[in-house]
This record gives sequence, structure tokens and C-alpha cells, in this order.
Amino acid sequence: MDGSKINDKPVTEEILLEEGYRKYSGEGLDIYYSKDICAHIGNCVFGNPDVFEVGRRPWIIADNGSIEENIRVIDTCPSGALKYIRKDEK
Repeated sequence: MDGSKINDKPVTEEILLEEGYRKYSGEGLDIYYSKDICAHIGNCVFGNPDVFEVGRRPWIIADNGSIEENIRVIDTCPSGALKYIRKDEK
């Protein structure tokens, strides 16, 4: 799944926040998460526990991983609960 799109259209911060996603800011990449969509498969936590750690607050720290690695992990989310916006694409 392409974490930068919804229904094959590029995501925007406005759309994601309207849809109930929460923003986790990073230097080069913002990660968005929707608890209402999440199927709790765990691809994110297993994919990079330095970025995604369930018991921590905040549980997502985008800068704990590279932009490329974060995108790779987010794209494995089967439910679409994770999305991202690269800051250099704004």
C-alpha cells in the first residue's frame, strides 16, 4: 500500500487531519496514524521498533529512522492506518 496516497490520490495534511489521523512530526517526514483504521497487525512495530514503540509516548518518533526506512515500513501497513508526507514534497 502506498502510504502517501488515499484512493490513488496524494494525501494532504488537511485531508488526513479531517479523516482523524494524528500527526507525528519529523525533520524530513511527517507520519500520520489513525487508531480507528488500525488493524493491529504490527508491521510497523516489527518493521522498525525505534520509530514505532507501543508503550512509549509519543509512540511514533519519525526522526528515529531514515526517511526511506520509514516509508518502507509505512508502505507495509495493510489497513492504511499509517500515512506519510515528505516535507521536501510540500
